[in-house]
Amino acid sequence: MENFSLILAIVVITALAFDFTNGFHDTANAMATTISTGAMKPKVAVAMSAVLNLVGAFLSIEVANTISKGLVDESGIQPEVIFAALVGAILWNLLTWLVGLPSSSSHALMGGLVGATIASAGLGGVHGDVLVTKVLIPAVAAPLVAGIAAMFATRLTYRLGKHTSEKASGKGYRAGQIASAGLVSLAHGTNDAQKTMGIITLALVAGGALAPDSDPPVWVIVSAGMAIALGTYLGGWRIIRTMGKGLTDLQPQQGFAAQTSAATVILASSHLGFSLSTTHSVSGAVMGAGLGRKGGVVRWSTATRMFVAWGLTLPAAALVAALAEWVTSFGTWGTAVVAVFLIASSAAIWVVSRREVVDHTNVNDAEETPGVVTTAIAAVTPPPAGTVTEELTATIPAPAAATAAETTASTNPPTPTPAV
Repeated sequence: MENFSLILAIVVITALAFDFTNGFHDTANAMATTISTGAMKPKVAVAMSAVLNLVGAFLSIEVANTISKGLVDESGIQPEVIFAALVGAILWNLLTWLVGLPSSSSHALMGGLVGATIASAGLGGVHGDVLVTKVLIPAVAAPLVAGIAAMFATRLTYRLGKHTSEKASGKGYRAGQIASAGLVSLAHGTNDAQKTMGIITLALVAGGALAPDSDPPVWVIVSAGMAIALGTYLGGWRIIRTMGKGLTDLQPQQGFAAQTSAATVILASSHLGFSLSTTHSVSGAVMGAGLGRKGGVVRWSTATRMFVAWGLTLPAAALVAALAEWVTSFGTWGTAVVAVFLIASSAAIWVVSRREVVDHTNVNDAEETPGVVTTAIAAVTPPPAGTVTEELTATIPAPAAATAAETTASTNPPTPTPAV
């Protein structure tokens, strides 16, 4: 019983650690566009987001119930399984944070739980219908719906404000961005904080501390809300940089349209109990807003890397969790080995991140290099007249550039001036 109580305590602490990583990993969902357009100072923005994440944690328990009661068969789950699931989710969150990719913390948790459950109880331990209807389908639908809504909302805002001075409309939309960013933060609390509530509740049921089909206790709601708020306040500056500057360059009108569209999708999914990825929703909305402005562009090189990360999240977290579950099955020493591995890996990732520090002082300084698609388009686009020589000399070494210029001059001799 003592060992059992110890593992249950370890699971709860690890779940709160995941909630913390969820907070700083997903701060970008709410605040990246607000920070990138200058509507709010970075530290003020993350502080506001943290408070509203905490408030949002108390507004609903539908998503928590989806995780604790619907996704896996709680009768066959042991606390070690949940611990292994959290290990997979935390490591994936930290790796994607290190490289600045806004992947889904929600799907990392779902993938970890599914992988650990399959390793422990087989495929029958996972409720496939719930996985498909409340996790996988929303994963595809959310960015599409949010993106289309943001694209049309952006076009509408520019149309409505075409007779308004740019200074006045910019000021108004910055105020709107602050309100919509608050709404996204509130929505994030109602959706993502509940995932940790659900996983802790599942652990308590598995450990016999709660009766089956119980709702999350008040202390679980409070602790999960506090953990995600603290993580949010620290700010995931690397991902904020990618979301704010890496995908597209946003104006206040676009930021307002993107955040409002994403918040609407997230709040609706929370009400329906869908374990939606706020990352997918906000990323889709940002891309939609980028396409909605005339002359706006989306950096598809960044978007492609992000899509790849989305596709890998579930299977990668599931694989790590399954391996962790296999090790924990050897007993107490196996659980200790997994715990040490988690701590050591997390510390190593943090040390690597110190080589290039990204914080509130330089979060808007990044310049995205052209990607494959952008480069390919530039390669087939004919340059303006008279720029061939200049482009040659700008893209090749100096000695070769001189030769190229001479070759150009010899093949295109100057037109002789007629004698007067």
